[in-house]
Amino acid sequence: MPNPQEVPPQAHHPLLFPELIARPVAVDFAAGHVSSDGGGVLLARLDRSHGFLQRFATCFRDYRDAELIEHELLGLLRQRTYGLALGYEDLNDHDTLCADPLLASLCGKQDPLGQDRVRQQDRGKALSGKSTLNRLELTPADADASARYKKIVADPLAIEDYFIAEYVRQLPTDTTRVTLDLDATDDPIHGQQEGRFFHGYYGDYCYLPLYIFDRDWPILAWLRTSDRDASSGAVGKVEKIVAALRRRFPHLHIRLRADSGFCRDELMVWCELHGVKYLLGLARNAVLERKLAPALQQAKALSEAQEGRPARVFLEMTYRTQSWHAPRWVIGKAEWTQGEANPRFLVTNEDPCQFQAQSFYEQDYCGRGDMENRIKEQQLDLFADRTSTATLRSNQLRLWFSTLAYLLVNQLRRVGLAGTELARATCGTIRLKLFKVGALVRVSVRRVWVSLSSAYPLQQLFEQVAQQLLVAT
Repeated sequence: MPNPQEVPPQAHHPLLFPELIARPVAVDFAAGHVSSDGGGVLLARLDRSHGFLQRFATCFRDYRDAELIEHELLGLLRQRTYGLALGYEDLNDHDTLCADPLLASLCGKQDPLGQDRVRQQDRGKALSGKSTLNRLELTPADADASARYKKIVADPLAIEDYFIAEYVRQLPTDTTRVTLDLDATDDPIHGQQEGRFFHGYYGDYCYLPLYIFDRDWPILAWLRTSDRDASSGAVGKVEKIVAALRRRFPHLHIRLRADSGFCRDELMVWCELHGVKYLLGLARNAVLERKLAPALQQAKALSEAQEGRPARVFLEMTYRTQSWHAPRWVIGKAEWTQGEANPRFLVTNEDPCQFQAQSFYEQDYCGRGDMENRIKEQQLDLFADRTSTATLRSNQLRLWFSTLAYLLVNQLRRVGLAGTELARATCGTIRLKLFKVGALVRVSVRRVWVSLSSAYPLQQLFEQVAQQLLVAT
């Protein structure tokens, strides 16, 4: 007798495509529960083993009546964050995702089919829809138990401290040196959102978020209005991060690294007073270019002698601008490339006797370029620029959700994919290769069965990642 699962129910009339191959191809909608996110189980295992969302939930105050709610705070946060990691940027997507038993299982729902929902119209939908998640994001700071709908209040200071604490926690106990990369980028605004200003450099209305990373680890994602200098507020944020680092590592060597937008006397003075090293780009001017002119002529001669290949000559000097309180050590790069000069400068308070100028510039300073790739990953792959709500507060919360989604995928890359072919893959590639795997989902009394395709080409890698995440717990 044939397996009843192999015979489409009579109510389903298959669509026939006889033109494809010799035998007709019949298509119906009788497969049951199928998810496109079979690899999400890896993401959930990582989260459970490290407790990221569990700790993140403590940054919120939930004033809802516990006896009346169907969607707990932790489950809502998981649904929103996992959704971003799996590629669902829009809250509208969750009106469909709420019926996915796999995502419901990942979020911790004990009834993944949603059969026990209170209202008849909600049955079959274990997760919340867009309206509930929207209220989560739009709850004002002064909401309390008397509010009608929006009662889950995010604590911005606690969330900021959360990301700093997660960074410090993951550092090995034998850490002796860290480099903090600072950068600002544009986040275009396409409406009349709060904090809307035109930025002359980017030529658009935008926000100007400040990011701080240590290599690929996100420490700060601060959404700011663009009516300010790129370095605005950086001293206060750096001070908080440095204090957290030194509470655990009192003798840690800390270095700041950033482009010329952060080369401000206030930041450099703070670093000098608190034993923090800095390595900052310095905007060129007529005085610096005049000092570098002999080195540029030398670079030009070298380039011409090498049949036009790029040539570099480095110059070290002390220099003081009118806005600096004291002279500082400057390295100039005199580069001749493609028939023209390309001068660049940086300033540092590192001991000049401890480094060689060329390697210091090319390796230590230019290494900051990798941070730009991490910001692009977060914006392009994890929707950090989806700041389209009306208020700055709710857009900041969206940025934090994106940062947390990046943290999860990046930690999976660090731990689960270490030593594999995807060890350096982008978040988008990881999603495509590992998360976006078709899965047949069957829910029984005792188990939730997730069956992946037998033709899935990365089965061995999938199993290896699952095992490495289990060992790392």
